[in-house]
Amino acid sequence: MTVAVNGIAHIQLTVNTPELCIPFWEKLCHFLEMETLVKNADTVYCIGSRTGIMVVGVPKGKDKRSFDQYSVGLHHLCFRARSEQDVDEIYQFVTEELKPKIIHTPELGGWAQGYYSFLFEDPDGIRVEFNFVPGKGHFGDSGRLGPQGDGPASDYSGRGFDA
Repeated sequence: MTVAVNGIAHIQLTVNTPELCIPFWEKLCHFLEMETLVKNADTVYCIGSRTGIMVVGVPKGKDKRSFDQYSVGLHHLCFRARSEQDVDEIYQFVTEELKPKIIHTPELGGWAQGYYSFLFEDPDGIRVEFNFVPGKGHFGDSGRLGPQGDGPASDYSGRGFDA
């Protein structure tokens, strides 16, 4: 027996600098048509657009560590957009209003046919991506997992999939 889930309900991020990260994330979430459900000096929790994002400051007594995407835990967070135009509009908002460190501007990548994305960092260095994949992506007719696809990849190169 298997069960298909209905996406991810929420993600909670722990940050070192809530004074910077809470306004950053709340502004981003509001642009994504999410609403603030909980907010105080150390927490913001926004819901809508079929998900929730909670940002919480490191609790007192816990060590503050820099984000390292190659340590145990979150590597990066990727939101799925509905079109390339949406990716471009989100990119414009992010660069003009949030002014983050941009890792890469909107580009076609090798993760799936038509994969279009950009990547940036929040004030604590947590990486955030927005992407669009046309059709059914890897599950489409010519996608890796589709009827005419190559099946699972044997290599993960960091910039796409090889054989």
